[in-house]
Amino acid sequence: MAQKKTIASESWISKMSNMVKSGGGINLAQGIPGFDTPEQLLHILRDMSLEPVHQYPPGNGQDKLLKQICNSYSGDHNVSTDEVLVVQGATEGVSLVFTYMNNRFGNEWSSIAFDPVYETYNELPKIFNKPLIKIPFHQDGVIDRDFFEKKLETENVKMVFVNSPGNPFGKVWNEEEFEWIFGLAEKFDFYILMDAVYKDLYYGDEPPFIPLSINRKRIFYVDSYSKMLSITGWRVGYLITDAGIMKNIRAIHDYTGLCAPSILQYSISEYLANSDYAKEYTSSIRMKLNANYYYAKLLLEGFGFSVAKAGGGYFIWCELPNKELTGAEFAIELYEKQKVGVVPGIHFSEDATYWIRINIAREKKELAEALNRIQKFL
Repeated sequence: MAQKKTIASESWISKMSNMVKSGGGINLAQGIPGFDTPEQLLHILRDMSLEPVHQYPPGNGQDKLLKQICNSYSGDHNVSTDEVLVVQGATEGVSLVFTYMNNRFGNEWSSIAFDPVYETYNELPKIFNKPLIKIPFHQDGVIDRDFFEKKLETENVKMVFVNSPGNPFGKVWNEEEFEWIFGLAEKFDFYILMDAVYKDLYYGDEPPFIPLSINRKRIFYVDSYSKMLSITGWRVGYLITDAGIMKNIRAIHDYTGLCAPSILQYSISEYLANSDYAKEYTSSIRMKLNANYYYAKLLLEGFGFSVAKAGGGYFIWCELPNKELTGAEFAIELYEKQKVGVVPGIHFSEDATYWIRINIAREKKELAEALNRIQKFL
């Protein structure tokens, strides 16, 4: 009988965030944006509360929102509404995919994630008592392709988690890398779960490559409005996959999540229609994150940290200046002495004993104060 995996009783993200919430301070631990939600969206939500939109919407998603999602991927991607499912945040989308895969492949299969691993990818296989193989990134984001292929040959891999831009390590996958991994998916018969929740929040001029046009039958693509619109508590996202596969996933969704909140779907849809799909807002957040990343990177490196190169997202992934404290000890003592919450790297990787993750999705003044407190702590 296979040995059951131990599921974490509390994540370090929750632990450090709860310390800030109960004791005060600056929360650079949880992936919560420090940016205001679009004012126009809040006005729409207020007005929408008086409309007759408080009962179950269609389980696959409000019709107007589904069409807007499809239109946002027009051109090369050509997404249709029967390939889209609106879900309760990207996390529900990932969970639905894993449930579908487990039903399809039964007991003897495994998944791969790239180390450092986002917590959902790490814990979900444990819930289903399935192996997770971790492939380490080099600090520049390069993958050992020979090692990756060897694992595909020997471990009966059926799903590979990819997030771009990444969390906690903000790697952005390029077109050549996606072509390579999709080629392997055909060769070794596995599927790619692509997490794109930070796709609008990239650094530099070029948006991340979206691989929907490569092979729709090999991808589960999840995205969310949580980070795009700074509404992490609304829990509205979507899943895109092949229409034939989607029929099976929608059947699971009917008996688990059923639907995302009706009034929030209607409000988001109305806002997107009146704001050119939120282009101005997302552009403003992208500019802030871009400035924050290079500002924090420069200061942290000046403090002695080693900062991993990132191409987007909310986070800086960095190694401590010295080995006097582990990342966990550093996080606890930093909060106790300076009231700044960060996440120890061990939460994401067994090999990240001396690393931490810092959320830079804050207004510049607050981020500057937090970095000043980190310098004082050092």
